[in-house]
Amino acid sequence: MAGSERARELRRRRARKTKVTKIKQKLPKATQSEKVEIARKLREITPGAEQLIEDWKLVEVDR
Repeated sequence: MAGSERARELRRRRARKTKVTKIKQKLPKATQSEKVEIARKLREITPGAEQLIEDWKLVEVDR
Protein backbone atom coordinates (compact mmCIF):
# COMPACT_ATOMS: atom_id res chain seq x y z
CA MET A 1 0.00 0.00 0.00
CA ALA A 2 1.27 3.49 -0.83
CA GLY A 3 2.02 6.10 1.80
CA SER A 4 -0.66 8.31 3.20
CA GLU A 5 -1.97 11.22 1.17
CA ARG A 6 -0.66 13.62 3.81
CA ALA A 7 2.90 12.32 3.37
CA ARG A 8 2.66 12.74 -0.40
CA GLU A 9 1.25 16.23 0.05
CA LEU A 10 4.15 17.20 2.30
CA ARG A 11 6.68 15.76 -0.15
CA ARG A 12 5.12 17.76 -3.00
CA ARG A 13 5.16 20.91 -0.87
CA ARG A 14 8.82 20.48 0.04
CA ALA A 15 9.78 19.83 -3.58
CA ARG A 16 7.84 22.92 -4.66
CA LYS A 17 9.64 25.01 -2.05
CA THR A 18 13.07 23.91 -3.27
CA LYS A 19 12.12 24.66 -6.89
CA VAL A 20 10.86 28.13 -6.00
CA THR A 21 14.02 28.80 -3.98
CA LYS A 22 16.23 27.84 -6.93
CA ILE A 23 14.22 30.07 -9.24
CA LYS A 24 14.50 32.98 -6.82
CA GLN A 25 18.30 32.61 -6.72
CA LYS A 26 18.46 33.05 -10.51
CA LEU A 27 16.36 36.22 -10.44
CA PRO A 28 19.03 38.92 -9.77
CA LYS A 29 21.07 38.04 -12.88
CA ALA A 30 18.09 37.32 -15.12
CA THR A 31 17.48 39.28 -18.30
CA GLN A 32 14.04 40.55 -19.28
CA SER A 33 13.24 37.48 -21.36
CA GLU A 34 14.46 35.18 -18.58
CA LYS A 35 12.19 36.98 -16.11
CA VAL A 36 9.21 36.30 -18.36
CA GLU A 37 10.23 32.63 -18.40
CA ILE A 38 10.57 32.64 -14.61
CA ALA A 39 7.04 34.02 -14.27
CA ARG A 40 5.74 31.29 -16.60
CA LYS A 41 7.48 28.57 -14.60
CA LEU A 42 6.14 29.92 -11.33
CA ARG A 43 2.60 29.73 -12.67
CA GLU A 44 3.14 26.07 -13.55
CA ILE A 45 4.72 25.16 -10.21
CA THR A 46 2.61 26.76 -7.53
CA PRO A 47 -0.95 27.95 -6.94
CA GLY A 48 0.40 31.06 -5.15
CA ALA A 49 2.33 32.16 -8.21
CA GLU A 50 0.55 35.48 -8.75
CA GLN A 51 1.48 36.65 -5.26
CA LEU A 52 5.12 35.61 -5.78
CA ILE A 53 5.24 37.38 -9.14
CA GLU A 54 3.90 40.53 -7.50
CA ASP A 55 6.32 40.28 -4.55
CA TRP A 56 9.33 39.68 -6.81
CA LYS A 57 8.29 42.62 -9.02
CA LEU A 58 7.89 40.53 -12.15
CA VAL A 59 4.50 42.09 -12.91
CA GLU A 60 5.96 44.83 -15.13
CA VAL A 61 8.08 42.31 -17.05
CA ASP A 62 5.30 39.81 -17.63
CA ARG A 63 2.79 42.21 -19.16
